[in-house]
Amino acid sequence: MTAPKALDTPTKPPGIFDTAYRAATLGILLVVTLIAFEGMSVGVVMPSIAKELNALDLYGISFSAFLIASLFMNVVSGLWSDKRGYPAPFLAGVVLFAAGMGLAGAASSAEMFLLARVVQGLGGGSAIVALYVMIARVYPMDVRPKAFAALSAAWVVPAMVGPSVAGFVGDTWGWRYVFYGIVPLVIPALVMLVPALRMGSAHQAQPATGPRSKPVAMTLAATSTAGGAGLLLYGVDGLHRDVLPAVVASVAGLALLVVGLYRLLPPGSLLLRRGLPTTVLMRGFFSASFFGVNSFIPLALQEVKGFETTAAGVALTTGALGWSAGAYLQSRQSADPHRRIRLGAGFVTAGILVSLLSVLPGVTGWIAVPAWILAGLGMGYGITTTNVTALKQSPVNEQGANSASLSVSDQLGSALSVGIGGALVNVIGHAPQQIATGFLVIAGLMAAIALSGTLLAGRTR
Repeated sequence: MTAPKALDTPTKPPGIFDTAYRAATLGILLVVTLIAFEGMSVGVVMPSIAKELNALDLYGISFSAFLIASLFMNVVSGLWSDKRGYPAPFLAGVVLFAAGMGLAGAASSAEMFLLARVVQGLGGGSAIVALYVMIARVYPMDVRPKAFAALSAAWVVPAMVGPSVAGFVGDTWGWRYVFYGIVPLVIPALVMLVPALRMGSAHQAQPATGPRSKPVAMTLAATSTAGGAGLLLYGVDGLHRDVLPAVVASVAGLALLVVGLYRLLPPGSLLLRRGLPTTVLMRGFFSASFFGVNSFIPLALQEVKGFETTAAGVALTTGALGWSAGAYLQSRQSADPHRRIRLGAGFVTAGILVSLLSVLPGVTGWIAVPAWILAGLGMGYGITTTNVTALKQSPVNEQGANSASLSVSDQLGSALSVGIGGALVNVIGHAPQQIATGFLVIAGLMAAIALSGTLLAGRTR
């Protein structure tokens, strides 16, 4: 008599911190944390940088330069990774990012700092996309969701503590050490990722196929988009100096921008067609309205209300707290996605409108704290729903391309709004009262963009 065969018991899938993946996971998380910390910290020390380098007229474009360069490299690095594997674009990205940080810390002029921001953007954009490919190649299918969840979580701590830490470092040792302090931490990250990089070198990449994966066409589209955005911002910033050349530059930049976006975004996006095209554009509406104000809050609080750098950093930290709460709340809701997107845009609108009070005479600048909790709540609630909705609306073989489109929409929205905001500050003036006026104008425009998002949310269905 044979013994009954034992029932197969399901084996527990490995975790991202199991022995086989621990070093790669820690290396990936450290790289993302460093990039996130830079992104969350630079805004706090920008007023100090602008003063020392006499670069207040480049305040907005220094943010935009990073975002535009990153947008370009998102596309190029994705194509590079598909064709040759992820090690080369990742290593190139990390080296460029570290070099940009060192160059920023050593900057002796506004032009040198602007160049450093471009180098940082190229590095950060290349490294992040290569990390996505690394996760897909290093981790088994059932482990990848955990790896991507950890990747998202790596942004949370820098978002919550980055502005405050940067403010403390800036007040204690100076703004240069906010950049210098990140560079040495790149070395342990690379050491931990050596096995994963060797694994990537040992496997031949599988080139993607489809209309949005053609290397030459996509590289040209990314060049047209990035170049057009830069030319447009250059033209807008020059309108108060020499009108005719500025108008020519703005029109040419806008034309290049449209040509590039036609290829990079889903068909119909520029016409706000229902469904996926409008959903992708909503990511840009959220980012433009929120970051278009977020970037100027430290400037307004320090120059108009006399805040120390650390205190201004605390005000920005509250936005991250609201964002985390909003992301959690949306995951617990069952309402139609378009209603959640509309509600999120409504919270962002309300938060921006409340932030207007922070520069008014007789009103404490600390009103920016509850204002930015509200705006952050809207971002966490609305932008997370937008991302999930876009992926649900995408065919399986287009989820990667549409994820890239969300990133393009996000970065372009932020770059244009911050750059145009900086141009407005230059036009209105750099005296404290003029900065207050500029902030009111910027926040008013961004509130209008957020409000238009509430009106367009219905077209995401």
